[in-house]
Amino acid sequence: MKLKHLNLTVNDVLATRNFLEKYFGLTSGASRGDGFAVMFDDNGFVLTLMKGREVHYPNTFHIGFPQESKEKVDKINQRLKEDGFDIQSPQQLHSYTFYIKAPGGFTIEVLCQ
Repeated sequence: MKLKHLNLTVNDVLATRNFLEKYFGLTSGASRGDGFAVMFDDNGFVLTLMKGREVHYPNTFHIGFPQESKEKVDKINQRLKEDGFDIQSPQQLHSYTFYIKAPGGFTIEVLCQ
């Protein structure tokens, strides 16, 4: 059984959608103004974004974007840094990984095993 859909409540749908398109390759489908957007990955996973006023995810909540290699993790990290995001360099923890707070109020992990 595969997980095929996830809804995230975010405080800025448009900024979150643009961030996920630019850095993680998701594509946009239907949207309703600045309050709702549907996004897809290359494997048919559906991510919906819904606007919420007060978004509070637990500190450990995050979504992950696994990469094929350390080089790809480094490339995404460097691109984010060049675009002005204040993030730490990847580290070898449970995997080669780094975390970034996404526009919209949730955390993303970029990793490779």
